Amino acid sequence: MARGVLSGGVRVRGATPAVASVLGEWDAGERRLDERVPAREARLRVVAAVDGELRRRLGPRYALADLVRVYGESSTWFFTLAERAAPTAPDAWDPAATLDAAFARWARNASDAVAR
Repeated sequence: MARGVLSGGVRVRGATPAVASVLGEWDAGERRLDERVPAREARLRVVAAVDGELRRRLGPRYALADLVRVYGESSTWFFTLAERAAPTAPDAWDPAATLDAAFARWARNASDAVAR
């Protein structure tokens, strides 16, 4: 196990290589979300919808392993959710920007994430 992995200003205790890898993907998603693109507002609606789904699936207390598990299941629900949140903006359905950005935000609040 890695001793600590930095993700968006967060140190993670005992992160496995799998967790370290996905944290990098999520951080890249946050950077993509910050890009000024025509579908930016629609992307933010999709992120808000993912946030609500994570709240429903995880509740208030969760570890990174829980978040990684739900991320692995996200292919079964993400596109339906994204289409519902931004039906006329398919450019906003890019999971590498919207899904990953939402997960990056949630990673900072995981029970095993420690602020620097």
